[in-house]
Amino acid sequence: MSTSLHDVTERTQLTSNNQFELMLFRLGHAPGTERRELFGINVFKVREIMVMPTVTAMFNAPPNVLGVANIRGQIIPVIDLPALVGCTPARGHGILLVTEYARTTQAFAVEEVDEIVRLDWSRVLAAEGNGGDLVTSIAKIDGDADTSRLVQVLDVEQILRNVMPHSDEQITADDVGDAIRLPAGTIVLAADDSPVARMMIEQGLGAMGVSHIMTKTGQEAWERLQAIEAEAQAEGKTAQDKVAVVLTDLEMPVMDGFTLTRHIKQDPRFKSIPVVIHSSLTGTTNEAHVQSVGADAYVAKFEASELAEALRTVIRR
Repeated sequence: MSTSLHDVTERTQLTSNNQFELMLFRLGHAPGTERRELFGINVFKVREIMVMPTVTAMFNAPPNVLGVANIRGQIIPVIDLPALVGCTPARGHGILLVTEYARTTQAFAVEEVDEIVRLDWSRVLAAEGNGGDLVTSIAKIDGDADTSRLVQVLDVEQILRNVMPHSDEQITADDVGDAIRLPAGTIVLAADDSPVARMMIEQGLGAMGVSHIMTKTGQEAWERLQAIEAEAQAEGKTAQDKVAVVLTDLEMPVMDGFTLTRHIKQDPRFKSIPVVIHSSLTGTTNEAHVQSVGADAYVAKFEASELAEALRTVIRR
């Protein structure tokens, strides 16, 4: 039995207001406590929710992989999310979340799904530096700043890297082709909230020979862009004389990539700067929506050769 998610069109419209929908779920008792903490994942990443199907154990499977499930004719790896984060599911693995991430499909076994809530990205704060490398941000739901419940938003990029690492993770010049020549004196301004994503982006840009500035949220990138523009103006130049391309993730605390893109494209000071979306939110609907907010290109994580080609294309324009 499966449960269909909210209408895609309705969810897409949320991005016009810096909003998104977060699916809340529980993984069991937290280590050393009787508390069953809330975790969350962006609804855009979830293809369907279903009662736990039969899982076939695989010989020599990676740790924390329960096996594979046959979901509508597709063989999908099933990740034991409670075990991965150290929780004990008193009620067992009751629900399977089938997700689409960076043009791949995988499933997460969880104890139970709680609800879907609609949030403004301003209620999501970066978790980096607060412990827990599998959590990218903390969402505040219900109530005011002092009484709100806290939800741990999982870093799917880090989880998949830990569970199913690639045999060759180092990005080299062979992966990206010839070095990219930016206009003299310019850089790429990049934004991503995931530490592992930032590491891979910086590897990729380094392999391309591209100078860059890395930021952690859309808000930080927006503030940095305005600071760069002020410096450029003092020198009798424009922001485009300093920034060749803005490269941004979509899911980020405080300000998401959709809002950052709209800010850039609606501001006369910045609208001529190309924006490339670099996101794990793949699929026809998501990629088409990127076009509607004015982005110049879309690249799925982590396709280094596609990213290099996208940068070459927008720079040539």
